[in-house]
Amino acid sequence: MTKTTMSIDTSAELMENDILPGIKEVHTDPDAPVASREGLPKALAEPVTKKSPAQWAYERVIMYIQNFEKQLDNDHEVGMGLIGGGTGVIKIEGLGYFDPDIVTYYGTNEVGAKTQLIQHVSQLNVTLVASPKHIDQPEPKRIGFRLAQALERGEDVTA
Repeated sequence: MTKTTMSIDTSAELMENDILPGIKEVHTDPDAPVASREGLPKALAEPVTKKSPAQWAYERVIMYIQNFEKQLDNDHEVGMGLIGGGTGVIKIEGLGYFDPDIVTYYGTNEVGAKTQLIQHVSQLNVTLVASPKHIDQPEPKRIGFRLAQALERGEDVTA
């Protein structure tokens, strides 16, 4: 017989749960790394109502980048595929936001040119790509880890 536990939330807990982020993922591979509420950085556990759309999008993109990087081998870094304009793929070297509604990505494109994408949160669409690291580079650069450290401490990594 399975033991069932019942919990009763206070009015304040119910209101807080309504504004806290929810996340759910399902994959064909049951062992695939998934983003989940467990282990979320401190910044992502804060109520959404205290954040601008830009900050909220920025923080979630960081979480997805970090999760994507966990799946890469030592010969690849995270890149971002861009649609339109023939820009192709850029290696993500920086990420930021400008309140209330702009997210920006900094990087280098396939021919080595500095690249910056400035995107309104209503148009947010990012394709993360496994991009080969530079031949002369001994270790891949993991920006997701660096960005997520700041979220864990509750600080703004762009400062």
